[in-house]
This record gives sequence, structure tokens and C-alpha cells, in this order.
Amino acid sequence: MKLLSHIDLPGLKETLSHDAPGVELVIIPSQGPLPSDLDGEILLTYIAHPTNVDQVIAQCPSLRWIHAFGTGVDGFPLHLIGDRLLTVGRGATAVPIAEWIMAMMLAAVKHLPESWHQAATGPWQSADLQTLAGQTLAIAGFGTIGQALAQRAHAFGMTIRALTRTRHESGTAGVIFAAHWNDLVHDADHVVLALPLTNTTRNMVDSAALAAMKPGAHLINIARGPIVDQDALRLALDSGHLALASLDTVTPEPLPQGHWLYDHPQIRLSPHISWSGPGMNKGMVQLFIGNLQRYLKQEALEGRVDLASGY
Repeated sequence: MKLLSHIDLPGLKETLSHDAPGVELVIIPSQGPLPSDLDGEILLTYIAHPTNVDQVIAQCPSLRWIHAFGTGVDGFPLHLIGDRLLTVGRGATAVPIAEWIMAMMLAAVKHLPESWHQAATGPWQSADLQTLAGQTLAIAGFGTIGQALAQRAHAFGMTIRALTRTRHESGTAGVIFAAHWNDLVHDADHVVLALPLTNTTRNMVDSAALAAMKPGAHLINIARGPIVDQDALRLALDSGHLALASLDTVTPEPLPQGHWLYDHPQIRLSPHISWSGPGMNKGMVQLFIGNLQRYLKQEALEGRVDLASGY
């Protein structure tokens, strides 16, 4: 059985030899022409990096399963998948992303970094800091990231409300499931976007959705930039309706020089790095190896993408 791979990580070949003997690894170029005789049953590829995945699908009649490093498939050629299986590394980055969100919420309530002193000016032993305890967290999307966040926010004594298309058992005590957006955000101090980009969610957070949020709320986006109408966000911030927006994803990426998001005083902009953490590549490989072993045993695969819903 041939495994075609755009990904050539150190130790991948050795891991396959140990955990999936009999699977032949064939490293293929991500760009440019492919070998004329290329074919294989499995493809390991990227979501976030440009690849010639469309060429591989067209050229390989034996291809039955595609596994992509990453989670969101909004930029992936889903229309070419056909009856093949498509899986992603769902859950591999949930912990670092959840921690990044916690860091943004803590920075907001503790007024960081603006409360730091760099000179002998201003008051000492006096500040108007807040606490996350007793505040309300609204999570739009309750997959692996939302659930990892809920576990951590619960430990800080937050009230947690979640909105999801398909209700999950959260594994965290006290999570309240909202029926719609207004019910989710009306009294939330922090609103986190952790849902996929689809035709339904594109521009979901528009002027009406922002107006439904509590005055002084904090918006956090670790999902996809196009979920938020950025012009409407600017108006909500400038009017004082929203206090702060912490954005790890924006549109376009990267932003052009001079874009207003770089300089707005109520924006905290991060260059799509909330997923970053130690051993991420190793974790993604282990997720794939687990799925490969299930595939060889003809068992159900984890992280399977529903092509109809787009995630």
C-alpha cells in the first residue's frame, strides 16, 4: 500500500515502519509537475500550505483516503474529493489555542500590558483590575477547541455558555447550551469564535450580531477571519459598544501594510499563531498514525470531514 505525502517530517518513515509495516512512504513535491506514473491509496497533505493536491487527486485513480494536517477545510478543494475519505487533525491544537484564549481574557481583565510600570510615574498599590471569576464566557462552536476552553474557564469560576449546530456532551460541568446567537452573547463578557468557516458562518458576526453583544464585551476570534464583518467590527469598537477585540485570524492574511487593524487601540492582533505549542508536528503525526491503523483494520476514522457541511 502506497502512502503519498507532501509532508516529510523527521522520523515519519521510521514511525510508519514501526506502527504500520507494509505501508510504503512516497514523498511527493508540493508544487510543480508530478511523476507521470504516480499513484497511491493514501495522501498525507497540508491544509494551510499551497499544494498540488488537485493534481494528485486527478492523477491517482487508486486514491481512497486523504488526511490533511490542520483543521479548517474552507480553502481545501472539497469539490474534488468525490467518494474518497477526507480526515483532518481535529483536536491536535486544541490545548494551545484554548490557552491562548485564556491568556487574552486574562490580559483584558488584568489590563496587560498597560498596567505595567516602566518609569517612576503613576500610582503604586492602586489599580482597577478585574477577575475572570464570575464573568460569562460565550463560545460559538463547541468542537475540540471549545471544549478544551470550557474546561479551563470552568477552573477560573466563569459562567460558560456555548452555541453549536450539534449539541455535545461537554465533559465540563455547568456548560449552558444556547439556542441562538442573541441568547449566547447578550450578557457575555467574552465572546469566542471557534467555529468553522462555511457558507452559513461567513460574515455571521455582522453589525446586528455585534449589536446583540453586551456593551463593553470582548470579542476573540481564533476561527477564520471572514466570519467577522471587519467594517462592522470597526464601527462597534469606535462607538464604544465593544471594548476590545483579540484577533488571531483576520482577512486577508497577511494583512497589507497600513491596514487599520494594526494600529487600532482596541485591537490585539496576532498573526494566526494561537495553535503553536511544543510538539505540534509530532502530535499531528500521531493522530494520523492512529487513523492509519484504523484504516488498515477497516475501522471508522477519526476527524472525518462532512463534505456537505464543509467541516
